[in-house]
Amino acid sequence: MSTVFFRNVHARFDASALRGLFTPRKPRNPVLRVVLGLVGVAILAVLLVVGLFVGAAMVSVGLLRAALRGRRGRAQPRGEVLDAEYRVVNKPGQPALR
Repeated sequence: MSTVFFRNVHARFDASALRGLFTPRKPRNPVLRVVLGLVGVAILAVLLVVGLFVGAAMVSVGLLRAALRGRRGRAQPRGEVLDAEYRVVNKPGQPALR
């Protein structure tokens, strides 16, 4: 029963007019195919170059900020030392960890 239902739904969807709206079609003219292919490759190249420049700018800004901020020294230990003793309190209902 369910296979028949899904087979009918699939056949109806494939025959619908919406199927042709979302399928990309290549042009029939060979010159136009080559031109559109070259446009696609050019778009990819532009995106690659822009990405490289943006990445290089981000790295250089990060290095420049680190250089301008300078190295901070280690925190100087204060004279106040807190000394304490600790005891483990078991929670009821939980097994002891060993």
